[in-house]
Amino acid sequence: MPFFIQLNLFVIKTSENILNVHSIESFGTHDGPGIRMVIFLQGCKLKCQYCHNPDTIDTHGGEEHQVEDLVQRALKMKSYFGEKGGVTVSGGEPVLQAHNLVPFFKRLKEEGIHTNLDTNGRVLNHPVVELLDNYTDLVMLDIKHMTEEGFQKITGVKNKETTFNFAKHREKSGKKMWLRYVLIPDITNTPELLHQLGNYFKDYKTIEQIELQPYHKLGIHKWDALGWEYKLKDARENTKEELQQAADILSTYFKKVKIN
Repeated sequence: MPFFIQLNLFVIKTSENILNVHSIESFGTHDGPGIRMVIFLQGCKLKCQYCHNPDTIDTHGGEEHQVEDLVQRALKMKSYFGEKGGVTVSGGEPVLQAHNLVPFFKRLKEEGIHTNLDTNGRVLNHPVVELLDNYTDLVMLDIKHMTEEGFQKITGVKNKETTFNFAKHREKSGKKMWLRYVLIPDITNTPELLHQLGNYFKDYKTIEQIELQPYHKLGIHKWDALGWEYKLKDARENTKEELQQAADILSTYFKKVKIN
């Protein structure tokens, strides 16, 4: 039986067949396989310390788009997608709008377009399960931290197990999944944590690769503009040697390790 999280505070309610969008990237190459139309939805219930798009967090921002209008926009790009590309929905946190993502992904599948969900796995309710099991070709799951203390410090919320229950559900479905992990020196990039990550997922059959995201401070100006304190201003970026060491450790557990 799947593990369900169904709390009203984890749901963004919009009119039927409308998605609340922050921005759209027409020719993305870093958010899934091939060339992709990347739709960044508005709203997230986490406040990750390293978030480089904090302007997507507010659930009341964004711009409403009709699902069918987004489908037609994707169809105009279909010739560029080729065999591997398609549409990625990211955020913010897209599963907060899962109810309306279901008809969107359903329409994309009807048009033969590959669907990818970039998520932190914070919600696993009935609409999310329907979305995952019936209409999502690929899930890119963001692993924040391997300990509860570290998860709370980075995200500002409790219960890291919600993400891992999301991963368990995807694994049981037998459908494809990638992992994403941000490397912050001494916070997430330590040999101990990397081995914990590898050991936890080493027996998963659905994971095609893990993507390592080097820590950077490119979003600090956005935090300043919002009047928010950026708590990782003293954190440093990884050296090339540290990135390679992390990749070497995880290569013993995963079929493919990619440094973005």
